Amino acid sequence: MALFGKKIGKPGTTIAPACEYCVYGQRAADPRMILCEKNGVVAPTYHCRRYQYDPLARIPKRQPKLPGFTAEDFSLD
Repeated sequence: MALFGKKIGKPGTTIAPACEYCVYGQRAADPRMILCEKNGVVAPTYHCRRYQYDPLARIPKRQPKLPGFTAEDFSLD
């Protein structure tokens, strides 16, 4: 799709393909493995030609905690 001559990619195209984010993959009892409907048991970083990004499967990284502020930080004195 082009908007003003620039191509706009699909959401999730900046994320590297991995079976842990795929529609066909689900986590196994062993956290180091993924159960793939197409290829069986694979590593989480593996991906095949049937890879389809599933945004709900991705667990985002936690945001860093913000430093604590005091009332003195917001005063204009």
